[in-house]
Amino acid sequence: MRKHWIDNLRWVTVLLVLLYHVVYFYNNKGVFGGIGGFGEYPACRQYQDVLMYVLYPWFMPLLFLLAGISARYALERHSAGEWFRARTRKLLVPGTVGLFVFHWMTGYFNTVVAARQGAFEGIPGVARYFMMAFSGTGPLWFIQVLWLLSLVLLAVRALDRRDRFRAWCGKANIVWIILLGVLFWLGEHTLVLEPRPETADGLWNLYKPLFYLIPFLLGYFVFSHDAVQERVKEAWVPLMACAAVSGVVLVATTFGQDNTTPAYLGSPLNCLYGWLMCLALMGWFQARFDGTGRFAGYMTRSS
Repeated sequence: MRKHWIDNLRWVTVLLVLLYHVVYFYNNKGVFGGIGGFGEYPACRQYQDVLMYVLYPWFMPLLFLLAGISARYALERHSAGEWFRARTRKLLVPGTVGLFVFHWMTGYFNTVVAARQGAFEGIPGVARYFMMAFSGTGPLWFIQVLWLLSLVLLAVRALDRRDRFRAWCGKANIVWIILLGVLFWLGEHTLVLEPRPETADGLWNLYKPLFYLIPFLLGYFVFSHDAVQERVKEAWVPLMACAAVSGVVLVATTFGQDNTTPAYLGSPLNCLYGWLMCLALMGWFQARFDGTGRFAGYMTRSS
C-alpha cells in the first residue's frame, strides 16, 4: 500500500524550499548568492530572515532521507538494473540536458550583476553561454547528487545481499533512532571549514555528497522499516516539542550569523535541531497526513 505521508511530506518540503529561496535571495545576513537585503544588518534586522535559520538545517537532509526510503521500496519491486536505468532517465538526463537547454536562462539572471560590473567584457559569446549554463544549475544539483548516491547505493547494497544488516537496523528503538543524529553531525564535518576561492572547495560544500549520503542510506537501511516508522510516529509529539525548543535556542543565539558556513552547519545545536526536525516531521505526517486527495495527488505528481 502506498505511503501517502511520504508523498505529502516531500511536496510540502519542496514548497518550503521555494519559500526559503525567496527569503534567502533578499537576506542581509551575509549568505552568499542573493542580491542583498533592504538595509545593512544590524541596523535593518529583517526578521523574515528567521525562516532561513528555521528551514535550512533540515529540508535537504529530509528530502534525501525520503529518497532513501523510496529507493528501498522501488528496489523491492524492480531489479537493480531496471531501477538504475529509470534513475538515469529521470535524474541524469534532465540534470545534464536541462542544464544546457533551459537553465542557461536561470544563469543569465544569476550573472546580470556581474555583467553590469563589467566581468564579462571581452569574453566570447560561446564561453559566456557556458558560464551562464553552469551558474544556472539551481535545483538541478539535487537530482545530480541523487543520481550519484543511487550509484553508491547499488555498491553498498551488494555488500548486504541477504539484507542482514538492514534487518538489524530495523531493530533500532527510539533512543537509538535519536542517537543517529551523531551521524548527521559527523556528516556536516565532511565540509571544508575554510574553502579556498581558487579551488573546488566551494563546490564541494555546495553539493555536500558525503553529508547527503548519510540520510540517504539511513532512509534505505533504517527508516524504510515499518516498525521504525511506527516508533517515530508514536513519539512525534515529544520529538516536535524538543525540535521546537532547540530551534528557538538556535535562532535566538545565532540570528545575524551566516547560517550556511561549514562552522555553523557543523555546530552541535544546528545538527541537533536539524535531526530532530527530520524525525518530528516524519512522525507528524505519518500520524496526521497519511492520506491523499485531488490537490495532494496533483502536488505529488508535480513535485
